[in-house]
Amino acid sequence: MTIHTPTTEAQACAVVKSVVDSSTPLSIRGGGTRTGLGRPAQAASTISSAGLTGITLYEPAEMVIAARAGTPLALVQETLAERGQMLPFEPMDHRALFGSEGEPTIGAVAACNISGPRRINAGAARDSLIGIRLVNGRGEMIKSGGRVMKNVTGLDLVKLVSGSHGTLGFLTEVTFRVLPRPERLVTLQWSGLSDEQGVALLSKALGSPFEPMAAAHLPAGLAGDQARTLLRLENFSDSIEYRAAELSLLLGEFGVPDRLEGEMPSELWSLVRDAAFFAGTDEAVWRLSLAPTNGPKAIATIARGLPGARWFYDWGGGLVWLAVPPEDDAGAAAIRGALHRFGGHATLVRAPDAVRAAVDVFQPLAEPLMRVTVGIKKSFDPDGIFEPGRMYAGV
Repeated sequence: MTIHTPTTEAQACAVVKSVVDSSTPLSIRGGGTRTGLGRPAQAASTISSAGLTGITLYEPAEMVIAARAGTPLALVQETLAERGQMLPFEPMDHRALFGSEGEPTIGAVAACNISGPRRINAGAARDSLIGIRLVNGRGEMIKSGGRVMKNVTGLDLVKLVSGSHGTLGFLTEVTFRVLPRPERLVTLQWSGLSDEQGVALLSKALGSPFEPMAAAHLPAGLAGDQARTLLRLENFSDSIEYRAAELSLLLGEFGVPDRLEGEMPSELWSLVRDAAFFAGTDEAVWRLSLAPTNGPKAIATIARGLPGARWFYDWGGGLVWLAVPPEDDAGAAAIRGALHRFGGHATLVRAPDAVRAAVDVFQPLAEPLMRVTVGIKKSFDPDGIFEPGRMYAGV
C-alpha cells in the first residue's frame, strides 16, 4: 500500500488531486492508534498526517490553541498543562482497547469527536473545536471557523466535520478552546448499589446545582467485588468541600460516600475514560447511547440474550460500554433489538474485521437521513476518495 506523507498543505492538496485523477481511494492515518475504529478500510493507499506537526497558535489569555493535525495529543496536553490549562473534554485513548501503539494525534481527536467522562458537563470535542483547515475531495483547501466562538456564519463546517471519521476530507489543522485546570479533584464513591440504584443516584446528582464533572457506575466484578458509583468534583477546595457536603445530604438515601483523592481515583477514571476494563480480551465492544433511566432495563434485556456480557455506565448512565462474545454478529441483532424497544443507538467499537465488514458498525440511518448523508459526502468528496465505506457501506 502506498503511504503519502505530506509536510505542507500544498503537498496534501497535490496528493488528493493525484489520487482523484487515478481514481485511487485514500484511507487517512494519524498516529495509527485507532485504525480498528469503523468499518475495515477499503482504500488502496493512505494519506498520513505524520508530516504535519507542531503547535501553530497558543494564546493562554484567550484560552485558544491551534495545532497541525499530526501533532501528538500528548504534546498539546503538556503545552497546556505548563500554563495551567487543559482540553475541556478529556479525550479517550483507544490504545488500551485496540492494543495499538503509536501516539494519538490532535487531528484524530477532532475527526472522530473523541471525548471522555467530562463530556457530561463540559461537552464533546466538537463543542470545543472552533476552527479547522481541511483538504476536500477535489484537492481544495477549506478553512472554517477560527480563534473565537462567534466567527461562524451559515453552515458550521467545523461541527459537521467533527465525528465524520475522515470521510469528508483530510484535516491539516485544528483549533480548540481550552479551560483552566482545576485546583483539586475529589471523587465521591458509593459501594454496593445495583445498576438501577447507581443510575438513579447519578441522575439525581446531575440534576442538582452541585455540578459533578464526571459520573459513572461500575457493576460488581468490574473494578472490585462490590459495585462502585462515582461522582467526580472539580474546582477550588472551598467549592469542592461545600458541594461534596451538599451532595452527601442530597443523596443520603443511597448511603454515606467515601471520599477519594490522589493516584487511585485518577487511575480509576482513566480506566473509565478508555474503557480499559475490556483491554486484552477478544470480546467485541459496543458503545450504547440512550436515556440513562432506560440503560439498566436495556442492559438486562441484552444480558439475557448474550450470556457473559459485561458492561459499565459513564456520562451519568447515558453511555453504556458493553463487551460481548465476538462470534457471529457480535450481538448486533440482540443489542439493536433491545434499543429499538428502549430507544438510543449502538456503535460497534471493537470486533474482528470480518464482523465489522458484515454488520452495521454505526447505527443504521433512516432512509431520509441516509440521503442527507450521501449528499453531504458528495458535496465534500464527489469521487468518493476519502475513506469509502468507513462509516456506512457504499458511502
